[in-house]
Amino acid sequence: MFNAVRRNLLVKATPAIRAGLVRPVQRSFSAAAICRSSDHKAPIIQGPGGTPGRTPTDFEQATGDERSEHLAAMDGNAYFDMGPLYLNKKGTKAEPTVVPSGAESRIVGCCGAPGEDHELIWIMVEREHEFDRCPECGNVYKLSDKGFDAENLAPPKHEHGH
Repeated sequence: MFNAVRRNLLVKATPAIRAGLVRPVQRSFSAAAICRSSDHKAPIIQGPGGTPGRTPTDFEQATGDERSEHLAAMDGNAYFDMGPLYLNKKGTKAEPTVVPSGAESRIVGCCGAPGEDHELIWIMVEREHEFDRCPECGNVYKLSDKGFDAENLAPPKHEHGH
C-alpha cells in the first residue's frame, strides 16, 4: 500500500522537479545507541531467559531487584522489608524515631505515636531533611545514617514470658 502511494506521488512530482519548480528535500536521519559510560558499578542481575519455543516464567525473565526478590524468596528470606516499624516511645527532635533506609527517602505510614491513635498518614522521610514530623501526632522521624539495621527492625521484646 505504501509503495503504491509513493509511486503515485513520484509520478506527479517528477515533472515539477524536472522543470526546476520544486526542489527535492533531502532529510538526514540517523539512529544510534551509544553507551557513554563504561564504569557501571551496579551488577547486572538477570536470569537465563526462556527456553526457545515456550513462554518464559516470571523467574526466568526477571531482572534486577525483581530477580533478587525471587532468589531471596527461594531461600526463605524477604528481600524488601515490609514489616512495621515498632515504636516504644514518641520521637522527638532530640531523639527521633529512626527509619532504616539505604535510599535517599522512604515513605512511612504513621498511625500515631504509642498511646495516641489517628488515621493512617503517609509521610515522605527524606535524608536531606534534619527530621520529618507527622502533622497529626507530632512524632518525629529521621532516616538512619547506617542504612538497614537489624536492631531497628526487631519487634519489642516481652519481658513477662509469653
